[in-house]
Amino acid sequence: MTEQLIELKVGADAPNFCLPDKDNNEVCLDDFKGKFIVLYFYPKDNTPGCTTEAIGFTGILPKLEKLDTVVIGVSPDSPESHAKFIEKKDLKVTLLSDKDIKVIKKYGKWAKKKFQGKEYMGVVRSTFLIDPNGKIAHIWSKVSVNGHSEEVQKVLTELRK
Repeated sequence: MTEQLIELKVGADAPNFCLPDKDNNEVCLDDFKGKFIVLYFYPKDNTPGCTTEAIGFTGILPKLEKLDTVVIGVSPDSPESHAKFIEKKDLKVTLLSDKDIKVIKKYGKWAKKKFQGKEYMGVVRSTFLIDPNGKIAHIWSKVSVNGHSEEVQKVLTELRK
């Protein structure tokens, strides 16, 4: 049996979830109702692309916070891995652990990928902008990390006008 890939659309309700953060505290999407949420999915802590992305979001976090926005990163890594990643790179974003990939699948971001000619299942790097009412306001699928955080900030600024 193959799994059906879910494809969320702009305007749809963002699927709710609760996941552990770096300290094993449960964080739920509903905790942020009334705020914009930048929810990004990434493959692995401490890899070049994922580090660039996390540092990019950390760098613009003060500007996003002024726009009443929180940034949440989700990967299959453990809370302990997230804690080390945050400390090593001085990250300010919230990272959540989806070890059983339930949330990643809910958002349709677990898919077949290729690396060096081999196929495997993995996280598709992507970002969802969720509005204060819990609706998906914008989706970036298959993200390229360079300049991505600035692009998210630009779209968010436009939506807030």
